[in-house]
Amino acid sequence: MSRLLHPLTASNTWTPLHGTVLVRRLWGGRANLAEIETQGPSGHLQVHGFALVQTRSPNSGTLLFAHSDDGVLNTPALVGEFKDGRGVFYDQEPYQGRAILVRFTFLSLNADSSRDEQAFSADGGKTWEVNWINMQTRKK
Repeated sequence: MSRLLHPLTASNTWTPLHGTVLVRRLWGGRANLAEIETQGPSGHLQVHGFALVQTRSPNSGTLLFAHSDDGVLNTPALVGEFKDGRGVFYDQEPYQGRAILVRFTFLSLNADSSRDEQAFSADGGKTWEVNWINMQTRKK
């Protein structure tokens, strides 16, 4: 894992994070419970999250997240779809006093690894800045 320390500031300072992500599928894959624990130069990060997928069709739907910090589902939900081994979901969120677009991308690299990214756009989606990269490898 790695994250951009200061998103939307033209910074190129990334910090590596090493840790584990444990995901439990619930309700036949319509929900996941994720536990993320990392350590890096910027300190310790521990996140417990719940993701609920509301399916509109076999490949599209919405994602709702809740973190253990407050237990509140994000609203509005992220909206997107999975196609050709790639899932892309968008929402709008407040960030440092302004509204920005947020994009989550999920890539299935092979049966034992995947990658997800978070990116921000402060110009309505014309440009995107990736600020979180998570590479996952299945333990056997």
